[in-house]
Amino acid sequence: MSLDFGLQNVHVLITGAAGGIGLETVQTFRKLGARVTAHYNRNIGELSGLKDVVALQADVREEKAVDELMRQAAERNGGPVSVLVVNHGIWPENNTSIADMSLSQWSNTLATDLTGPFLLCKAYLTALRSASDAEKETASIIFIGSTAGKFGEANHGDYAVSKSALMYGLTPTLKNEIVSIAPRGRVNSVNPGWVATPLAEGTLKDKAFVERALATTPLQKVGRPEDVARQVAVLASPVLSGHVNGVNLQVDGGMEGRLLFPPSLQ
Repeated sequence: MSLDFGLQNVHVLITGAAGGIGLETVQTFRKLGARVTAHYNRNIGELSGLKDVVALQADVREEKAVDELMRQAAERNGGPVSVLVVNHGIWPENNTSIADMSLSQWSNTLATDLTGPFLLCKAYLTALRSASDAEKETASIIFIGSTAGKFGEANHGDYAVSKSALMYGLTPTLKNEIVSIAPRGRVNSVNPGWVATPLAEGTLKDKAFVERALATTPLQKVGRPEDVARQVAVLASPVLSGHVNGVNLQVDGGMEGRLLFPPSLQ
């Protein structure tokens, strides 16, 4: 039995689309018949080979660049964006406590991971005001959060704070605001734990780290990009999730928390 997601010919914009989760999300929406616009920051990567995808570059920290991204997406891909997937983000690899973190690191992480989503949502909602009734029917914002936003993450407080703000600040706020523009519009967040992406490849080679990271996870496995992408598609679907709004969906194998110290020190 085939399942209609109701996303055929729906315009979907995915940020950070050249990376692991973003690229898999692009592929998932393509298979569902959506018109996909894929944002990237510097490197276009495998997006260059996807002829049916509109790939656009933008620095999401800059308001003019984000406004131009939204304008070009509408111009080059058949009209205003209906579904916005805010997937981009940076996770500084250096382990730095709040006490030792530089203001420049803090500011850059929040500019990318929090101000960027704010600018994207602002530009998206502004454009949505002039969209057709049909385009508004499928209106949806989906944030990619993180277990760091739920449990915190020692030595990565900048990242944890930005994700928590998306999950528990913007998601419940915007789900109440979007309906003044699109009465059936919805806002949700998909929040993965560790996912086997090229960016995480080096970290996940450390067996001791992985064991510690999965210590409170019943499924005892690292997620895959498709685990996240499929849940994004389900939440974007007006058929499957038309009455799902303001939800934080944990895609983390049942994770219940973090170990502060290696088991041998507890």
